[in-house]
Amino acid sequence: MSEDEKKQSTMKDVINEKNQSLRDQKYNEYVEKVTPKHSWFINMCYAFFVGGIICTIGQIFTNLYISYGADKEKAALFTVVTLVFLSVVLTGFGIYPKLAKFGGAGTIVPITGFANSVAAPAIEFKREGQVFGIGCKIFTIAGPVILYGIFSSWLLGILYLILNWSKIM
Repeated sequence: MSEDEKKQSTMKDVINEKNQSLRDQKYNEYVEKVTPKHSWFINMCYAFFVGGIICTIGQIFTNLYISYGADKEKAALFTVVTLVFLSVVLTGFGIYPKLAKFGGAGTIVPITGFANSVAAPAIEFKREGQVFGIGCKIFTIAGPVILYGIFSSWLLGILYLILNWSKIM
């Protein structure tokens, strides 16, 4: 009997159980058995490692651009553009999702994680066409981040204006 057949058999036993408390107990045992176990410490180490590598790559690009004559501000701008480009390309080739599965939160280094969250839905829904696929779905994940980021900055700007009204007049 294969592993899938064993799972289905166990689930049938749970479903066919007439006694409510015994069914609940069997279900909880089944869930405990099939739920994957994760170590938070190992996941944290993976996230630290992957996030550190992404940041190190960013610093390498910054140093490279400075060595070619860019000032710090331009080097930082070029680094951001490079990291966004690399993130989108790696997402397109299916490498970034594998990296995200391994590195977890470490891949949410703001600029690369954001670029991935914009590119992934666009790639996933491209078969639905330019307008209804890519155009409608490109910001499904990043859209709320943009919306609430702009909205909160607007509110904070209004609050700043109100608090400093006497200095303006």
